[in-house]
This record gives sequence, structure tokens and C-alpha cells, in this order.
Amino acid sequence: MSDESSLRSASPEYIDWCATMRNHRQLLDTKPDYAENCVLLEEAASAYESGERRVAREEGVIDVPVVVHVVHNTDEQNISDAQIRSQIAVLNDDFGKKNPDISKVPTVWQSVAGDARIRFHLATADPLGRPTTGITRTRTSVTSFAAPDPNSPDPEKRKDNKVKFSQSGGQDAWPANAYLNIWVCQLTRGLLGYAQFPGGPASTDGVVVTHTGFGTNGTAARPFNGGRTTTHEVGHWLNLRHIWGEQRGCAGDDLVADTPNQEGPNIESPAFPHVTCSNGPNGDMFMNYMDYTDDAAMFMFTEGQVARMHSTFQNARKSFAARQAVLA
Repeated sequence: MSDESSLRSASPEYIDWCATMRNHRQLLDTKPDYAENCVLLEEAASAYESGERRVAREEGVIDVPVVVHVVHNTDEQNISDAQIRSQIAVLNDDFGKKNPDISKVPTVWQSVAGDARIRFHLATADPLGRPTTGITRTRTSVTSFAAPDPNSPDPEKRKDNKVKFSQSGGQDAWPANAYLNIWVCQLTRGLLGYAQFPGGPASTDGVVVTHTGFGTNGTAARPFNGGRTTTHEVGHWLNLRHIWGEQRGCAGDDLVADTPNQEGPNIESPAFPHVTCSNGPNGDMFMNYMDYTDDAAMFMFTEGQVARMHSTFQNARKSFAARQAVLA
């Protein structure tokens, strides 16, 4: 991530702080099975959200073990355990609708603000069953990492996921069917993070976040020091799209019924209502975690988004729900 002034200077039309869609397009181009998986997941998500495949609303909580891979080139980037714990706390608040700023949701959308009923904890056992803090630390010679860029003429940049592999200066993933892998590192200038949607290769499955946008203390820097970059990226990991969809200019669709159509990403802290795409009188749901607003300006998921996330636990990420059933 670059400094705040350079981030602020970018036009919303060109802002791409999250590279999840670039990663998605690269996988579509190179992994035929991923494209097939995405079609099946969308069919299941649509049916699940509409209620066709839900016998009753699930009231249980899905518990997700997390491993945080800190990949650092400098001592400053080797973030503290306290910074990591602060991020886990934010995830639990945001996905549990326990965030203090939930009260700021406009009245018109309070009825659709959803508790995702998902909780996160740092893993206590590693893949071999040994005790762990849920944190790995890797010193690297790489000064900054990038996300895959399917439009690059450089074949290496098209498939770039170097932070996820030890052989390229990063750290190998723990089994993706048992852990949410989060890599924290220095990302290239202007990039806050990216995730892999469900259905992709296990070796790259997880979330990447720049260290200055991770957690609420330590190196976390304004205006992304509220832990919401990780909330946003974990939303992608659970199959949520950007709230404007993936095509700007009112033609996009995030595939969720209770989020209004909007023209594109919002930045900073808009005033309510902000009307685009004839979506008045309430306008854009810019306080949704899947927009691009400042951390302090986003504070909700919707019930439709919750249904979409829980559909993922019935399909591509069902191992987490199965684990929960065993624990129960």
C-alpha cells in the first residue's frame, strides 16, 4: 500500500486497491476446472439465497481456524502478535455483527444488516497436529509482492503469487480445507490486498493483505487501520463480489438481491445518500464491507450476502462446516 496522499489522489474510475478480480481472471484463463467450479458455485449460491435449498435458516456458527503468514523484508514488516490479534478481533466483530459502528447503518437498511454467524480464531494445531500460535514468520529478500495480472505481457507477472510459495520468497500455504491462510506482507504500491474465490487451487487459496492495512495497531496506517481490508478480502474468500459488481457503469451485478445497484466503487467517506444508477432515494450502500470506502465508513454485510457466504460452506468450503459438526 502506498501512503495516504497518493491513494487519495487516484480517481475512483481507476482505483484498484483490491486485486481479487485480477486473480479471478487469471485463474479463469489458466485453470479450466476453476471456471467449471465457479459456474456450479453460482448456481448453488443463487438457489441458496432464494431459499430453494435451505430447509431452515441455520442458526449455528461456523468456526474458521486461521493461520497468518507474516512475510517480511524489514523488521517493521514483521508485525507483532498484538497487531495480528487485533485483526482477528475485528473479523469476529464484523462477521458477528458486533462491531460498535453497526449502529451507523442507515435506518432504511437496518432490517437487512446481517450477522454472518462466522467466527475466526488463530489455529492451535499445525498440519501435523503440533501446538502452534497460528502465526508463521518468514524473512524474505523480496522488497514487495504483487498480485497476478492477466493483462501483463510478462508471463511471470500474469501468474504472480510469489508470497504464497517458499521457493519464491514467500511461505507455502497450510491445507486450504482446514485453515484460512492469510499472508501479510508488503504489497506493491497502491495495492491493499486480494483473495482467491472458492473453487481454485489449494496451493494459492487464501487472502493476502498489505501489513499497513492489517489490524488496528502497529504498522496499520490511516485510513485503512480499522481491519476492514481483511474483512473485505475474507468476504471474497467466501464468494462475495464487490458491491458494484465486476463491471462499472451500472452494468455490474454483485449477484445479491438486497444490495442496490451502483455505478462503481466509492472511496473515502461519502455522505448519505449517494445516488447513482437511478438507485434513489437511498442510493449506494457504500457502508458495505464490499465497497472501497475508508475503514471507518464501512460497517455492514446484508442478509443476502450472509446467505451467499453460507452457501459456500455447503459447497467449496464445506470442510469447515463438517469440522464444526464434529466439534458440536
